Amino acid sequence: MTPGIDTKRIVIKIGSSSLTSMNGEVSRRKLEKLVEEVVRLKDDGHEVLLVSSGAVAAGYRKLGCLTRPDSLSERQAAASIGQGVLIETYSDLFISHGYVASQILITRSDFSDENRYNNARNTINVLLERGIVPIVNENDTITMDFLKFGDNDTLSAKVAGLVDADQLIILSDIDGLYDSDPRKNEDAKLLTKVNEITPEIEAAAGEPGSSVGTGGMKSKIEAVKIAMASGIPSFLGKSSTNSIVYDAVDNNAVGTYFEPQEDMEELNQKKQWIAFNSGPEGEVTIKPSAKEAILENHTSLEPSAVYSVNGRFKKGAVVKIFDPTGEEIGLGVVNYSSKALDQLINKIDVDLEKYEKAAIESEQLVCHLDTSVLTTV
Repeated sequence: MTPGIDTKRIVIKIGSSSLTSMNGEVSRRKLEKLVEEVVRLKDDGHEVLLVSSGAVAAGYRKLGCLTRPDSLSERQAAASIGQGVLIETYSDLFISHGYVASQILITRSDFSDENRYNNARNTINVLLERGIVPIVNENDTITMDFLKFGDNDTLSAKVAGLVDADQLIILSDIDGLYDSDPRKNEDAKLLTKVNEITPEIEAAAGEPGSSVGTGGMKSKIEAVKIAMASGIPSFLGKSSTNSIVYDAVDNNAVGTYFEPQEDMEELNQKKQWIAFNSGPEGEVTIKPSAKEAILENHTSLEPSAVYSVNGRFKKGAVVKIFDPTGEEIGLGVVNYSSKALDQLINKIDVDLEKYEKAAIESEQLVCHLDTSVLTTV
């Protein structure tokens, strides 16, 4: 460990276009560059986790496809080939430097189930603490499109929150976030520091631009919003830039740094899971008087403040919370089943001794004022 260095836990996301060659196969040269920079961080005592795309891009030619396939079954078949190629290459390169890499394939359902979410967290913590380099990817071979994270930008932000990362680094084929599309406007200016994701910034993000990946600048901004809500600083830069990863950790790289506002309330692990990973199973509509108490005073939601219940859910489920106008204001873990809560608010066969708890405790409730990226996945 280099004396005087403040060690960090760092999540690095690298996209398909940043690690594959022009013909769609894994570029060993690009992977060598990335691994060498990660090794420098490891030698300095940092803990590093990679979220690596590239399974489909690495495998589709070996499947016999001339271009990236469109059909789900072909993409999944390509991923089953490419993931093996990818992790074998990573493993060989890290071993050559004296480090061990591990493979973690995740599906969205692993995150939506709280027990599996916590198990993934515990496993990755052990790997990082033992000096291993976990390499995470979505399990593309078995995941259906409607159950996907969407892209590895989103996955990397959620993984960063999962492991309480100190920094998220997203590597792409562009220098960072510009005030307009630099491919269309030669006067576009690089934004070097961003403290808030404004509508103007989201508009500047545009649409996906790479033919070998699933994400674009828009998905990266969404990922950054998740990281910022979790209190995690992020960096976006060009993967081919010399020493980009090492310099990004040292706050000395060309790119865009995203720093959460100092007065922004960070979501703890429980609230991160509720906001970004849980799968809501029902809905409750609250009375007008309860909205201000929840949004501004962060109070619990009492059964007496619930106006109606929609859907069937068990005690402990996550539900969406709506105000009387139909606007969704948050998510929370309910202390009652839909049947019990409906009976309570309509005073049907009520045994008050069974209803001493709040409908949703404040520490189990996340509202849109806590985060601008509340996700109902």
